Amino acid sequence: MTHTPPTTDADYELLAARFRPLFAEIAEGASRRELDHELPRKEIRSLITAGFGALRVPVADGGLGASLPQLFRLLTELAAADSNIPQALRAHFAFVEDRLVSTGPQRAVWLKRFVDGETVGNSWTEVGGVTIGDVITKVSPDPDRHDGGFLISGTKYYSTGSIFADWIDTFAQRTDNDVKVIAVVSAHQPGVTHADDWNGFGQQTTGSGTSTFERARVDAGNVIDFDTRFKYQTAFYQAVLLAVLAGTITAAERDVAHEVRNRTRIFSHGNASSFAADPQILQVIGEVSAAAYAADATVERAARALQHAYEGAFLDDEAEDERRNDVAELETAKAQVILTALATRATSDVFNALAASGVSTAKNFDRHWRNARTAANHNPWVFKARIIGDHSVNGVVPPRVWSIGSAPSGAAKA
Repeated sequence: MTHTPPTTDADYELLAARFRPLFAEIAEGASRRELDHELPRKEIRSLITAGFGALRVPVADGGLGASLPQLFRLLTELAAADSNIPQALRAHFAFVEDRLVSTGPQRAVWLKRFVDGETVGNSWTEVGGVTIGDVITKVSPDPDRHDGGFLISGTKYYSTGSIFADWIDTFAQRTDNDVKVIAVVSAHQPGVTHADDWNGFGQQTTGSGTSTFERARVDAGNVIDFDTRFKYQTAFYQAVLLAVLAGTITAAERDVAHEVRNRTRIFSHGNASSFAADPQILQVIGEVSAAAYAADATVERAARALQHAYEGAFLDDEAEDERRNDVAELETAKAQVILTALATRATSDVFNALAASGVSTAKNFDRHWRNARTAANHNPWVFKARIIGDHSVNGVVPPRVWSIGSAPSGAAKA
Protein backbone atom coordinates (compact mmCIF):
# COMPACT_ATOMS: atom_id res chain seq x y z
CA MET A 1 0.00 0.00 0.00
CA THR A 2 1.34 3.44 -0.96
CA HIS A 3 0.32 6.87 0.15
CA THR A 4 -0.68 9.73 -2.11
CA PRO A 5 2.50 11.60 -3.12
CA PRO A 6 2.87 15.36 -2.79
CA THR A 7 1.69 17.32 -5.80
CA THR A 8 2.51 20.68 -7.38
CA ASP A 9 0.54 23.83 -8.11
CA ALA A 10 0.63 22.95 -11.81
CA ASP A 11 -0.97 19.61 -11.00
CA TYR A 12 -3.62 21.45 -9.03
CA GLU A 13 -4.56 23.70 -11.94
CA LEU A 14 -5.02 20.69 -14.20
CA LEU A 15 -7.15 19.01 -11.56
CA ALA A 16 -9.21 22.11 -10.82
CA ALA A 17 -9.89 22.71 -14.53
CA ARG A 18 -11.82 19.44 -14.55
CA PHE A 19 -14.33 20.76 -12.00
CA ARG A 20 -14.45 24.55 -12.40
CA PRO A 21 -17.13 24.47 -15.13
CA LEU A 22 -19.30 22.47 -12.72
CA PHE A 23 -18.50 24.89 -9.90
CA ALA A 24 -19.67 27.77 -12.11
CA GLU A 25 -22.97 26.01 -12.84
CA ILE A 26 -23.42 25.25 -9.16
CA ALA A 27 -22.82 28.90 -8.20
CA GLU A 28 -25.38 30.08 -10.72
CA GLY A 29 -28.25 28.35 -8.92
CA ALA A 30 -27.05 28.45 -5.30
CA SER A 31 -29.15 31.38 -4.09
CA ARG A 32 -32.30 30.13 -5.83
CA ARG A 33 -31.87 26.65 -4.37
CA GLU A 34 -31.70 28.08 -0.90
CA LEU A 35 -34.70 30.35 -1.38
CA ASP A 36 -36.74 27.40 -2.72
CA HIS A 37 -35.18 24.88 -0.31
CA GLU A 38 -34.18 22.70 -3.24
CA LEU A 39 -31.62 20.09 -2.23
CA PRO A 40 -28.60 20.00 -4.59
CA ARG A 41 -29.13 16.39 -5.66
CA LYS A 42 -28.39 17.02 -9.33
CA GLU A 43 -25.34 19.16 -8.55
CA ILE A 44 -23.82 16.57 -6.22
CA ARG A 45 -24.46 13.79 -8.70
CA SER A 46 -22.77 15.82 -11.48
CA LEU A 47 -19.70 16.25 -9.30
CA ILE A 48 -19.57 12.55 -8.41
CA THR A 49 -20.01 11.54 -12.05
CA ALA A 50 -17.01 13.75 -12.89
CA GLY A 51 -14.89 11.90 -10.32
CA PHE A 52 -15.07 14.35 -7.42
CA GLY A 53 -15.84 11.65 -4.89
CA ALA A 54 -12.71 9.74 -5.90
CA LEU A 55 -10.36 12.72 -5.61
CA ARG A 56 -8.25 11.08 -2.91
CA VAL A 57 -8.26 7.59 -4.40
CA PRO A 58 -4.79 6.83 -5.81
CA VAL A 59 -4.42 6.93 -9.59
CA ALA A 60 -3.33 3.28 -9.54
CA ASP A 61 -6.74 2.43 -8.08
CA GLY A 62 -8.67 4.45 -10.64
CA GLY A 63 -8.97 7.74 -8.75
CA LEU A 64 -7.47 11.19 -9.24
CA GLY A 65 -4.71 10.92 -6.63
CA ALA A 66 -5.22 14.34 -5.03
CA SER A 67 -3.20 15.32 -1.98
CA LEU A 68 -4.99 16.72 1.05
CA PRO A 69 -3.91 20.32 0.27
CA GLN A 70 -5.38 19.86 -3.21
CA LEU A 71 -8.59 18.39 -1.84
CA PHE A 72 -9.13 21.29 0.54
CA ARG A 73 -8.35 23.89 -2.12
CA LEU A 74 -11.02 22.29 -4.28
CA LEU A 75 -13.47 22.15 -1.38
CA THR A 76 -12.84 25.87 -0.77
CA GLU A 77 -13.55 26.64 -4.44
CA LEU A 78 -16.69 24.51 -4.25
CA ALA A 79 -17.77 26.30 -1.06
CA ALA A 80 -17.47 29.61 -2.91
CA ALA A 81 -19.97 28.20 -5.39
CA ASP A 82 -22.33 26.69 -2.79
CA SER A 83 -21.15 26.25 0.78
CA ASN A 84 -23.79 23.59 1.44
CA ILE A 85 -22.25 21.04 -0.92
CA PRO A 86 -18.79 20.53 0.63
CA GLN A 87 -20.47 20.15 3.99
CA ALA A 88 -22.88 17.61 2.50
CA LEU A 89 -19.82 15.66 1.24
CA ARG A 90 -17.88 16.01 4.50
CA ALA A 91 -18.62 12.49 5.73
CA HIS A 92 -17.88 11.02 2.33
CA PHE A 93 -14.37 12.39 2.21
CA ALA A 94 -13.77 11.41 5.85
CA PHE A 95 -14.73 7.83 5.11
CA VAL A 96 -12.55 7.82 2.00
CA GLU A 97 -9.68 8.96 4.21
CA ASP A 98 -10.39 6.19 6.71
CA ARG A 99 -10.30 3.56 3.99
CA LEU A 100 -7.09 4.97 2.52
CA VAL A 101 -5.15 4.31 5.72
CA SER A 102 -6.87 0.99 6.45
CA THR A 103 -5.49 -2.44 5.66
CA GLY A 104 -7.09 -5.70 4.57
CA PRO A 105 -9.27 -6.72 1.62
CA GLN A 106 -12.05 -4.23 2.37
CA ARG A 107 -9.78 -1.34 1.41
CA ALA A 108 -9.78 -2.31 -2.27
CA VAL A 109 -13.52 -2.98 -2.18
CA TRP A 110 -14.24 0.52 -0.93
CA LEU A 111 -11.79 2.29 -3.23
CA LYS A 112 -13.55 0.67 -6.19
CA ARG A 113 -16.91 1.81 -4.85
CA PHE A 114 -15.66 5.39 -4.64
CA VAL A 115 -14.32 5.22 -8.19
CA ASP A 116 -17.66 3.77 -9.34
CA GLY A 117 -19.42 6.83 -7.93
CA GLU A 118 -20.79 5.54 -4.66
CA THR A 119 -20.93 8.04 -1.81
CA VAL A 120 -21.08 7.94 1.97
CA GLY A 121 -23.11 10.03 4.41
CA ASN A 122 -22.88 10.70 8.13
CA SER A 123 -24.89 9.39 11.08
CA TRP A 124 -23.14 9.86 14.42
CA THR A 125 -25.10 12.07 16.83
CA GLU A 126 -27.72 10.40 19.00
CA VAL A 127 -31.18 11.93 19.37
CA GLY A 128 -32.47 12.94 22.79
CA GLY A 129 -30.95 13.03 26.26
CA VAL A 130 -28.33 10.34 25.84
CA THR A 131 -25.54 10.61 28.38
CA ILE A 132 -22.05 11.41 27.10
CA GLY A 133 -20.26 8.14 26.42
CA ASP A 134 -23.44 6.12 25.88
CA VAL A 135 -24.44 4.85 22.45
CA ILE A 136 -28.14 4.13 21.95
CA THR A 137 -27.84 2.94 18.35
CA LYS A 138 -27.16 -0.79 18.50
CA VAL A 139 -25.76 -3.39 16.11
CA SER A 140 -26.87 -6.96 16.81
CA PRO A 141 -26.05 -10.29 15.14
CA ASP A 142 -28.70 -11.15 12.56
CA PRO A 143 -30.21 -14.52 13.55
CA ASP A 144 -31.46 -15.10 10.00
CA ARG A 145 -28.04 -14.84 8.39
CA HIS A 146 -25.25 -17.37 8.42
CA ASP A 147 -22.52 -15.07 7.09
CA GLY A 148 -21.94 -13.11 10.29
CA GLY A 149 -24.18 -10.23 9.25
CA PHE A 150 -25.82 -7.75 11.62
CA LEU A 151 -28.94 -5.66 12.15
CA ILE A 152 -28.82 -2.01 13.22
CA SER A 153 -31.50 -0.02 15.04
CA GLY A 154 -31.43 3.56 16.29
CA THR A 155 -32.05 7.20 15.46
CA LYS A 156 -29.47 9.84 14.61
CA TYR A 157 -29.60 13.60 14.09
CA TYR A 158 -27.24 15.95 12.20
CA SER A 159 -26.87 13.18 9.61
CA THR A 160 -25.36 15.54 7.06
CA GLY A 161 -25.20 14.25 3.51
CA SER A 162 -26.96 10.95 4.21
CA ILE A 163 -29.99 11.92 2.16
CA PHE A 164 -27.75 12.04 -0.93
CA ALA A 165 -25.64 8.97 -0.12
CA ASP A 166 -25.45 5.29 -1.02
CA TRP A 167 -23.91 4.35 2.33
CA ILE A 168 -24.15 5.80 5.83
CA ASP A 169 -21.16 5.92 8.18
CA THR A 170 -22.94 5.23 11.49
CA PHE A 171 -21.54 5.26 15.01
CA ALA A 172 -23.05 2.40 17.02
CA GLN A 173 -22.37 -0.24 19.67
CA ARG A 174 -22.49 -4.00 19.28
CA THR A 175 -24.83 -5.85 21.61
CA ASP A 176 -22.79 -9.05 21.62
CA ASN A 177 -19.52 -7.60 22.96
CA ASP A 178 -20.29 -3.89 23.74
CA VAL A 179 -17.57 -2.73 21.32
CA LYS A 180 -18.16 0.70 19.76
CA VAL A 181 -18.12 0.44 16.00
CA ILE A 182 -18.66 2.17 12.72
CA ALA A 183 -21.48 0.40 10.89
CA VAL A 184 -21.49 1.29 7.20
CA VAL A 185 -25.15 0.88 6.31
CA SER A 186 -26.55 0.66 2.79
CA ALA A 187 -28.93 3.59 2.43
CA HIS A 188 -31.03 1.81 -0.21
CA GLN A 189 -32.84 -0.83 1.81
CA PRO A 190 -35.93 -1.31 3.94
CA GLY A 191 -35.50 -0.07 7.48
CA VAL A 192 -33.51 3.07 6.56
CA THR A 193 -35.32 6.41 6.39
CA HIS A 194 -34.15 10.02 6.24
CA ALA A 195 -35.88 13.27 7.11
CA ASP A 196 -34.68 16.63 5.80
CA ASP A 197 -35.61 18.25 9.10
CA TRP A 198 -32.55 20.36 9.89
CA ASN A 199 -34.03 23.71 10.97
CA GLY A 200 -30.95 25.90 11.22
CA PHE A 201 -30.98 29.40 9.74
CA GLY A 202 -27.94 28.58 7.60
CA GLN A 203 -26.51 25.70 5.58
CA GLN A 204 -30.12 24.81 4.84
CA THR A 205 -29.57 22.50 1.86
CA THR A 206 -26.89 20.19 3.27
CA GLY A 207 -29.49 17.44 3.62
CA SER A 208 -28.90 17.31 7.37
CA GLY A 209 -31.56 15.89 9.62
CA THR A 210 -32.76 12.66 11.15
CA SER A 211 -31.77 9.17 9.99
CA THR A 212 -33.67 6.22 11.43
CA PHE A 213 -32.60 2.59 11.33
CA GLU A 214 -35.12 -0.15 12.07
CA ARG A 215 -33.43 -3.54 11.91
CA ALA A 216 -31.56 -2.55 8.76
CA ARG A 217 -29.02 -5.05 7.51
CA VAL A 218 -25.26 -4.55 7.76
CA ASP A 219 -22.70 -6.90 6.24
CA ALA A 220 -20.11 -8.27 8.64
CA GLY A 221 -17.28 -6.62 6.71
CA ASN A 222 -18.96 -3.25 7.16
CA VAL A 223 -18.87 -3.32 10.96
CA ILE A 224 -15.56 -1.67 11.83
CA ASP A 225 -14.02 -1.36 15.29
CA PHE A 226 -14.11 2.36 16.11
CA ASP A 227 -10.65 2.20 17.69
CA THR A 228 -9.18 1.53 14.24
CA ARG A 229 -10.62 4.75 12.83
CA PHE A 230 -8.04 7.08 11.22
CA LYS A 231 -6.41 9.17 13.92
CA TYR A 232 -6.76 12.61 12.36
CA GLN A 233 -10.51 12.29 11.81
CA THR A 234 -11.63 15.18 14.03
CA ALA A 235 -9.02 17.46 12.49
CA PHE A 236 -10.21 16.35 9.04
CA TYR A 237 -13.87 17.03 9.83
CA GLN A 238 -12.93 20.46 11.16
CA ALA A 239 -10.86 21.25 8.08
CA VAL A 240 -13.91 20.73 5.85
CA LEU A 241 -15.72 23.38 7.89
CA LEU A 242 -12.69 25.64 7.50
CA ALA A 243 -13.01 25.28 3.73
CA VAL A 244 -16.71 26.10 4.03
CA LEU A 245 -15.87 29.30 5.92
CA ALA A 246 -13.14 30.34 3.52
CA GLY A 247 -15.29 29.73 0.46
CA THR A 248 -18.20 31.61 2.01
CA ILE A 249 -16.08 34.76 2.36
CA THR A 250 -15.11 34.50 -1.31
CA ALA A 251 -18.76 34.07 -2.29
CA ALA A 252 -19.77 37.15 -0.30
CA GLU A 253 -17.01 39.19 -1.93
CA ARG A 254 -18.04 37.99 -5.41
CA ASP A 255 -21.74 38.69 -5.00
CA VAL A 256 -21.39 42.11 -3.39
CA ALA A 257 -18.65 43.21 -5.81
CA HIS A 258 -21.04 42.38 -8.64
CA GLU A 259 -23.77 44.41 -6.95
CA VAL A 260 -21.46 47.39 -6.48
CA ARG A 261 -20.19 47.15 -10.03
CA ASN A 262 -23.70 47.38 -11.45
CA ARG A 263 -25.27 49.85 -9.04
CA THR A 264 -26.43 53.12 -10.67
CA ARG A 265 -27.78 55.06 -7.68
CA ILE A 266 -25.39 57.05 -5.48
CA PHE A 267 -25.59 59.23 -2.37
CA SER A 268 -25.14 62.99 -2.41
CA HIS A 269 -22.64 62.72 0.42
CA GLY A 270 -20.63 59.96 -1.26
CA ASN A 271 -17.22 60.37 -2.90
CA ALA A 272 -17.71 59.58 -6.60
CA SER A 273 -20.16 59.53 -9.46
CA SER A 274 -20.65 55.77 -9.04
CA PHE A 275 -20.45 53.22 -6.26
CA ALA A 276 -17.88 51.35 -8.33
CA ALA A 277 -15.53 54.36 -8.16
CA ASP A 278 -16.16 55.38 -4.56
CA PRO A 279 -12.93 54.84 -2.58
CA GLN A 280 -14.73 54.06 0.67
CA ILE A 281 -16.87 51.40 -0.97
CA LEU A 282 -13.79 49.96 -2.66
CA GLN A 283 -12.05 49.83 0.70
CA VAL A 284 -14.83 47.64 2.11
CA ILE A 285 -14.60 45.22 -0.79
CA GLY A 286 -10.82 45.23 -0.54
CA GLU A 287 -10.89 44.34 3.14
CA VAL A 288 -13.29 41.45 2.50
CA SER A 289 -11.07 40.25 -0.34
CA ALA A 290 -8.09 40.32 2.01
CA ALA A 291 -10.07 38.30 4.52
CA ALA A 292 -10.76 35.70 1.81
CA TYR A 293 -7.04 35.58 1.04
CA ALA A 294 -6.16 35.03 4.70
CA ALA A 295 -8.84 32.36 5.00
CA ASP A 296 -7.52 30.48 1.97
CA ALA A 297 -3.99 30.60 3.38
CA THR A 298 -5.23 29.33 6.75
CA VAL A 299 -7.01 26.38 5.15
CA GLU A 300 -3.91 25.54 3.14
CA ARG A 301 -1.73 25.56 6.27
CA ALA A 302 -4.17 23.24 8.08
CA ALA A 303 -4.35 20.94 5.04
CA ARG A 304 -0.56 20.57 5.01
CA ALA A 305 -0.68 19.44 8.64
CA LEU A 306 -3.32 16.88 7.68
CA GLN A 307 -1.15 15.67 4.80
CA HIS A 308 1.72 15.11 7.23
CA ALA A 309 -0.63 13.20 9.55
CA TYR A 310 -1.78 11.05 6.63
CA GLU A 311 1.79 10.28 5.63
CA GLY A 312 2.62 9.51 9.26
CA ALA A 313 0.31 6.51 9.10
CA PHE A 314 2.81 4.83 6.75
CA LEU A 315 6.03 5.59 8.66
CA ASP A 316 6.05 2.58 11.01
CA ASP A 317 7.02 5.06 13.74
CA GLU A 318 4.27 5.28 16.37
CA ALA A 319 5.76 8.23 18.24
CA GLU A 320 6.14 10.32 15.10
CA ASP A 321 2.68 9.30 13.91
CA GLU A 322 1.16 10.48 17.21
CA ARG A 323 3.10 13.74 17.07
CA ARG A 324 1.84 14.50 13.57
CA ASN A 325 -1.74 13.80 14.57
CA ASP A 326 -1.43 16.10 17.58
CA VAL A 327 -0.06 18.83 15.32
CA ALA A 328 -2.95 18.39 12.89
CA GLU A 329 -5.47 18.66 15.72
CA LEU A 330 -3.82 21.81 17.06
CA GLU A 331 -3.48 23.49 13.68
CA THR A 332 -7.09 22.91 12.69
CA ALA A 333 -8.19 24.16 16.13
CA LYS A 334 -6.13 27.34 15.74
CA ALA A 335 -7.54 27.79 12.25
CA GLN A 336 -11.06 27.35 13.59
CA VAL A 337 -10.60 30.03 16.24
CA ILE A 338 -9.33 32.60 13.77
CA LEU A 339 -11.65 31.73 10.87
CA THR A 340 -14.77 31.83 13.03
CA ALA A 341 -14.14 35.49 13.77
CA LEU A 342 -12.80 36.30 10.30
CA ALA A 343 -15.67 34.74 8.35
CA THR A 344 -18.53 36.00 10.47
CA ARG A 345 -17.11 39.51 10.49
CA ALA A 346 -16.29 39.60 6.76
CA THR A 347 -19.73 38.32 5.74
CA SER A 348 -21.27 41.02 7.91
CA ASP A 349 -18.89 43.85 6.98
CA VAL A 350 -19.54 43.29 3.29
CA PHE A 351 -22.94 44.96 3.79
CA ASN A 352 -21.08 48.23 4.46
CA ALA A 353 -20.56 48.39 0.69
CA LEU A 354 -24.31 48.30 0.08
CA ALA A 355 -27.29 50.52 0.70
CA ALA A 356 -30.71 49.51 2.00
CA SER A 357 -31.48 47.61 -1.20
CA GLY A 358 -28.65 45.23 -0.34
CA VAL A 359 -30.73 43.60 2.38
CA SER A 360 -33.44 42.53 -0.05
CA THR A 361 -34.57 38.98 0.68
CA ALA A 362 -34.68 38.36 -3.05
CA LYS A 363 -30.97 39.12 -3.36
CA ASN A 364 -30.33 36.76 -0.44
CA PHE A 365 -26.91 38.21 0.38
CA ASP A 366 -27.54 37.49 4.05
CA ARG A 367 -27.17 33.76 3.31
CA HIS A 368 -23.40 34.20 3.39
CA TRP A 369 -23.42 35.43 7.00
CA ARG A 370 -26.00 32.82 7.99
CA ASN A 371 -23.99 30.06 6.37
CA ALA A 372 -20.73 31.22 7.94
CA ARG A 373 -22.32 31.60 11.37
CA THR A 374 -23.86 28.13 11.12
CA ALA A 375 -20.67 26.40 10.01
CA ALA A 376 -18.76 28.23 12.74
CA ASN A 377 -21.14 26.97 15.42
CA HIS A 378 -20.08 23.37 14.91
CA ASN A 379 -17.63 22.17 17.60
CA PRO A 380 -17.64 25.41 19.67
CA TRP A 381 -14.43 27.35 19.12
CA VAL A 382 -14.28 28.56 22.72
CA PHE A 383 -13.40 25.04 23.89
CA LYS A 384 -10.79 24.77 21.16
CA ALA A 385 -9.21 28.07 22.26
CA ARG A 386 -8.92 26.76 25.81
CA ILE A 387 -7.36 23.51 24.56
CA ILE A 388 -4.83 25.48 22.50
CA GLY A 389 -3.97 27.61 25.52
CA ASP A 390 -3.59 24.52 27.71
CA HIS A 391 -1.11 23.15 25.20
CA SER A 392 0.82 26.41 25.03
CA VAL A 393 1.03 26.86 28.79
CA ASN A 394 1.04 23.30 30.13
CA GLY A 395 2.03 21.12 27.19
CA VAL A 396 -1.27 19.21 27.33
CA VAL A 397 -1.95 17.42 24.04
CA PRO A 398 -5.38 18.06 22.53
CA PRO A 399 -8.11 15.39 22.65
CA ARG A 400 -8.65 13.83 19.24
CA VAL A 401 -12.05 12.25 19.93
CA TRP A 402 -14.96 13.82 21.75
CA SER A 403 -18.73 13.44 21.95
CA ILE A 404 -21.87 15.37 22.85
CA GLY A 405 -24.71 14.42 25.18
CA SER A 406 -26.17 14.94 28.62
CA ALA A 407 -23.90 15.22 31.63
CA PRO A 408 -23.51 11.99 33.60
CA SER A 409 -25.75 11.67 36.65
CA GLY A 410 -24.23 13.47 39.62
CA ALA A 411 -21.85 15.58 37.51
CA ALA A 412 -21.04 18.96 39.02
CA LYS A 413 -22.74 22.00 37.53
CA ALA A 414 -21.11 25.38 37.21
